[in-house]
Order: sequence, then C-alpha cells, then structure tokens
Amino acid sequence: MGVTLNTALAAMSAIISVAFGLSTLDRWLRRRRPHELAWTIAMGLFAIASLSLWWAEARGWSTTSFRMFFLFGAIVNVPWLGLGSVYLLAGPTAGRVTTRVLLLFSGFSAGVVIMAPMHGTIDPQELPKGSDMFDALPRVLAAVGSAVPAMVIFCGAAWSAWRVLRGATPALTSSATRHVRSARMLALGNILIAAGAAILSASGSLAGRLGADRSFAITLTIGISVLFGGFLVASNATTSTRSVAPFR
Repeated sequence: MGVTLNTALAAMSAIISVAFGLSTLDRWLRRRRPHELAWTIAMGLFAIASLSLWWAEARGWSTTSFRMFFLFGAIVNVPWLGLGSVYLLAGPTAGRVTTRVLLLFSGFSAGVVIMAPMHGTIDPQELPKGSDMFDALPRVLAAVGSAVPAMVIFCGAAWSAWRVLRGATPALTSSATRHVRSARMLALGNILIAAGAAILSASGSLAGRLGADRSFAITLTIGISVLFGGFLVASNATTSTRSVAPFR
C-alpha cells in the first residue's frame, strides 16, 4: 500500500513509545522506583499497539492485527500507565495491590480477546469497530481499561498540579512523599500529563471528522509525545524520599 500519513504517524508513535520506555527503563534500572517500571511496561504496550496500527495501515487490516490493536491499544496499555500514578500518589501498598489486580485484568483480557469470536468480514482498508466485530465482554473490558485509568491519570495529575501550586506535597500518603525541587516544573509536568491523557481519550470524538484510522494515529502520536514531555518535566522536578522494591 505504500507509505501514507497514517502509516507514518503510527510508526512515529511507536518510535516515541520506545524512546519513552527506554528512558523510564534507564531511570528504573538506576533508581528502582516502581512507578518508572510501570511506565516502562505501559510504553512497551503502547509500542505494540502502535506497531499493530502501522502494520495494519501498511499491509491491510486482518483478524490478527485487529486483535492485537484492540488488546494493546484499547484495553491493557492505559491501566499500566495509571499504575505509575497510583504508586506516585498513593504509595507502595496501594501500588502493589493495584499491580496484582492489573496482572489478573491483563491476563483475563488477553484470553478474552484472543478467544472471542469475531463477527462479519474485516475490510482491509478500514479500521474495524469493536462494536461490529466483538460481543459485549471485550467491549466492556475496553471501556473499563480505557476510561477508569485515564480518569485516574487525568484527575491525579490535575490534583497534583493544584497541590504543588498551593505549596503542599503532591501525594496522598506519607509513604509516597516526594521532595519538590521546582514547584513550577512539577505543576507544568502534571498539566502536560493531564493533557496527554485527555488527548489519548479523544480519538472517539475525532473519528467522525477524520476517520477512525486517522484519529487513532493522530491521538496516539500527539498524546504519547505530550505524556513523554510531561513525565520528563515532572520527574526532573522531584526526588523520592526512598526507593521501593517494585511489584512485591
């Protein structure tokens, strides 16, 4: 099919996701902070979703590419991104509980999406709709996996920015306390994170104007870029009081 704007955007979002993931992986290897490992996992999932979109745009949609994109792009990636916010805001105990829930949710979702029957015929030239291809359960998992953690990320980032601007600690418990080196940078980083979460959730509203393929490609690329910038700014504005062994 050749190179199109959609394939270029999908490839770009994959590259940004990998760069984001390598950055957080490097930070985790050096500091062993669990929120950075959660972000690394999330970026790996975003990269797989972006590569699935790129492959489908370049070679045509199929049942395999759609299942991969639906699982990694609509269900399991945002929850692992939200896990980082849970660790930062609520501390290690809440983070470990959430991790166990996410492991069960991700495994169950993978089994459902892999085994769920698909209805109708896929048009290779157009991104299939989950409502047309799947029964209720995969679509419910997608709704839960995208809406709930996106709200956690958005509200948590907005709340943290508000707390920082008031001179308070951006955490819910003392176990998650961080030393703020630059309140303005941290507030800016949290605002960018909230904006990135909102952009990633905007593909549905853009689909009517741009088409589903184009809207997903654009929101993935811009949303990941804004999130990357926000996490870099916020991470450089704080230091944790202590490191915590991840996911134990």
